Amino acid sequence: MDAIDRQLINDYQSGFPLCADPYAEIGARLGIEAEEVLSRIETLLDSGFLSRFGPLFDIEAMGGEFTLTAMEVPLERYDEVTEIVNSFDEVAHNYEREHQLNMWFVLACESREHTEEVLEQLHKASGIKPYPFPKLQEFFIGLRFDV
Repeated sequence: MDAIDRQLINDYQSGFPLCADPYAEIGARLGIEAEEVLSRIETLLDSGFLSRFGPLFDIEAMGGEFTLTAMEVPLERYDEVTEIVNSFDEVAHNYEREHQLNMWFVLACESREHTEEVLEQLHKASGIKPYPFPKLQEFFIGLRFDV
């Protein structure tokens, strides 16, 4: 990762240009062509420096909901259950924790009913009961990682 990659990541965390050619605008700020911006993003994703590149939508403003969910997964089945859970389009994040409830993930669903359906499907597919923790209050912390 060089100085341009670092600047690309740092700038992206503060917003993305909403215009006809955002990659050209980003490139102009960095002194490179739009194609190089796209190439660098692809390389950062492939190398694991970035885990995703895309918009974050306020699902609740669109009528949906986020639900933090946990499962108690036997260690000998952890990889298998991870594949099952991650196969659901509604799963936004998945983390292993050292706790009785050792798998934590976020569901992004279109409605409360959809969340209930997905929880039931997860239970059926894995044989393990998911425990939902719906959001009661939102806090904005302005998290940012400078590289």
